[in-house]
Amino acid sequence: MILLAIRGLVKRFGGVAALDGVDLDINRDEILGLIGPNGAGKTTLFNCVSGFSPPTAGEVRFGDSGLELGRRGPHEVARLGLARTFQNIRLFPHMTVLENVLVGRHLKTRAGIVAALWRSAWVRDEEELSRLKAEEWLDFVGLEDRAGAMARELPLGDQRRLEIARALAQEPMMLLLDEPAAGMNPSETEALMGLIGRIRTQGITLFLIEHDMRVVMGISDRVAVLDHGVLIAEGSPAEIQRHPAVIEAYLGRSDAAPA
Repeated sequence: MILLAIRGLVKRFGGVAALDGVDLDINRDEILGLIGPNGAGKTTLFNCVSGFSPPTAGEVRFGDSGLELGRRGPHEVARLGLARTFQNIRLFPHMTVLENVLVGRHLKTRAGIVAALWRSAWVRDEEELSRLKAEEWLDFVGLEDRAGAMARELPLGDQRRLEIARALAQEPMMLLLDEPAAGMNPSETEALMGLIGRIRTQGITLFLIEHDMRVVMGISDRVAVLDHGVLIAEGSPAEIQRHPAVIEAYLGRSDAAPA
């Protein structure tokens, strides 16, 4: 069953087409990897899907009812069940690890400013549930022992896992990961691959951008390839590694596989 349907997606910046008529489906419960050379339009595609940059043309439809996302803001998209992380980590460095994850629970709470000030019983219960859920997600990503640490104190690999935990706290149907392995060492990358596999077992569909081919080819059910804003190939990891257009886009020749 299709969870995210992208049709004829175009994004222009002045006279430059960062995306040029992209059609792509993502099925429920799958892991789809998105690859392409630098400047191919991968993050622009994520921005259009997640509400950070409205498309110039085309449509993005999400969920069983096919709701249009293309003209909704990021908070509306998140509320519908689509969460994301960023290529450049966006944590709150002067807040604790637990507090950062609690931010992700915001869309799951109902208390407004007045109710929070009155501290009624149901508000306290809601806050306690949020704390318990945040602690569960920290345990899930392996950061339970760092809950009281400041986010800025974590090494890069742990900061990326924290950003994933914050996104998971939204309880999304789909999670977009923008280069989650960037800056990680081999052991951290291996642990990340295991984490992504566990996220899928929670019933969450994953759509990820990644330059580390070992990660993409090792965990993706399907791989899609962008080049200069155009989708040039999609298929299984094995098919993509043999695809002539993909090889040429990465290496400029058709006699070797992408590294």
